[in-house]
Amino acid sequence: MFRLLSFLVILLCSRWALAQLPVLNLNGHHDAYPLSGYLTALEDPGKTLQPVDLTRPDIAARFAPHHKQGEINFGYSHSAYWLRLPVYTSTASAWFLEVAYPSLDRLDIYFHDAQGLPQHLSTGDKRSFSTRPYPHRNFVFPMTLPAGDSVLYIRAESSGSLTLPTTLWQPDAFHRMNPGNYTVLALYYGTLLALGGYNLLLYLSLRDRAYLQYVLFVAGMAVGQASLNGFGNQFVWPDWPAWGNVALPVGFAFAGLFGSLFSRSFLETATLAPRLDKALQAGALLFLAAMAAQLISYRAGATLTSLGGLLVSNVALLSGVVSWRRGHAGARFFLLAWALLLVGVSIMALRNFGWVPTNFFTYYAMQIGSTLDLLLLSFALADRINILRAEKEWMQAEALSTKQALVESLTRSEQELEARVEARTRELETANTQLRENEKALTHIARLDPLTGLGNRIVLDEELNRAIHRAARHQASVAVLLVDLDGFKPVNDQFGHATGDRVLQEVAKRFKECVRKTETVIRHGGDEFVILIEGGEAARDAHVVAGKLLERIAAPIDTGTAVIHIGASIGIALYPAEGQTPDQLIHEADQAMYAAKTSGRGCFCRANGKCSPNRVHAHSD
Repeated sequence: MFRLLSFLVILLCSRWALAQLPVLNLNGHHDAYPLSGYLTALEDPGKTLQPVDLTRPDIAARFAPHHKQGEINFGYSHSAYWLRLPVYTSTASAWFLEVAYPSLDRLDIYFHDAQGLPQHLSTGDKRSFSTRPYPHRNFVFPMTLPAGDSVLYIRAESSGSLTLPTTLWQPDAFHRMNPGNYTVLALYYGTLLALGGYNLLLYLSLRDRAYLQYVLFVAGMAVGQASLNGFGNQFVWPDWPAWGNVALPVGFAFAGLFGSLFSRSFLETATLAPRLDKALQAGALLFLAAMAAQLISYRAGATLTSLGGLLVSNVALLSGVVSWRRGHAGARFFLLAWALLLVGVSIMALRNFGWVPTNFFTYYAMQIGSTLDLLLLSFALADRINILRAEKEWMQAEALSTKQALVESLTRSEQELEARVEARTRELETANTQLRENEKALTHIARLDPLTGLGNRIVLDEELNRAIHRAARHQASVAVLLVDLDGFKPVNDQFGHATGDRVLQEVAKRFKECVRKTETVIRHGGDEFVILIEGGEAARDAHVVAGKLLERIAAPIDTGTAVIHIGASIGIALYPAEGQTPDQLIHEADQAMYAAKTSGRGCFCRANGKCSPNRVHAHSD
């Protein structure tokens, strides 16, 4: 509280300085405002400055524009940095501040809200993902800025590269942009998974260590990239911040290690380029040291990883040239593929040190290069098989010219070899087809109930969380209806589970008919269903829907083999009146449902204990 009050004093006392700064006018009706041209920076080597210190004339005068082109990047630094952003808006408005570098250790935002109250938001990759102000792979801070002039302060510190690509978004524009970015990144990781899995199958078939080294190289690349763009922190290890903090350098060091080993195996540098082979071995040892250094110092490990990337990228590129000139046919594909990847690695390393500007190309250089590299290396590995086959055919031809008597034997061997290659190719194609089918089936099973086609508990958790967040932002309500069928168990006992399944399918269909398209129907399990209703009139709508459901469920169900009569008991819980979290709402709705059953079934009850007076005939379980 003292810090927030101090920050209020800061902003009031520093209004005289706004005319000295490039003020960001938010009345331009743009969807997004990149902030690098509006921010001024102050280095805090001792990490001792507090918000109240920023108004002191000697300290305020030290704020200066960031002179490098592109996004703000301070490289590897032990200091903390303060960024100052003066803004103007004619009316109070909501904004999202995005800092698109998920590897920062700590990030603090200070601003005034629409009521003029000072606010302080804090996050970082050393904290659990659930503590973030907004669930996103990057650091996103929802805020409402007051009308008139105001100043935002950003404080950042990190053991890794201190990069601060900042953008101020209109909330609607941010939500429109988000799915596209996630789709592109999902396709990227899908490519890594597909090519890694394909080459793993090749390794299991051919037992060539180059394929295994390539697969491990892809795995390290996936971990490093997932950390770099925030996917890992959000989806893979959200509750493991200790690993999330080091996954970036460790993942890339792991990729560098097996990239070095793959280069040696594929290019046969031990034979064709012995000196370069020793340099590649030294690079592999450097990456091993980088991973070990993480136990002592993050910065030491990250620095060694960047240096290793610069060293191995150049050595591997030179090795490809030498091997190509000395007759290694597969080196031509390797050279092009590796050049594209290692150019991306070099650009990323230079950006980490702050030697090149941070922009879209330098930020995503690793992903662009790695995608092209993976595709081209697939050609290189395929060409490797062709070369081995050509060499074998040449040896067979030599044997034919010296020993004519072995013609038939060699011909049969060649045919058998081709048959085995063709058989293995078919096996790989079959395996890939099966993998794709399994992936589609798992995706479907993971989110949908296979019997009714309704969403399952995974969908319930996601939609209920989103609904509560929306209701909290817009001061609206969320109603949770928990429906338990009355008289369903005797249906299974008397007519069999096939008839019971048809009853559940018909009930699901009737549920959909009773709700709007914007309302969510979930099969919670067995004969229990959950319906989510949002809006300012959620309580009234819940009662209306509950009445419709009781009426529709009570109608006879013709399954083709029998006419079934069942009923339902419904429990209703409201956010925020009867629960603040998803678990609380489901629990309260469940208790209300049991109250409805106790009240005679065929009715609905609120979590506050009030049950509907109108009741539809219910059958006993």
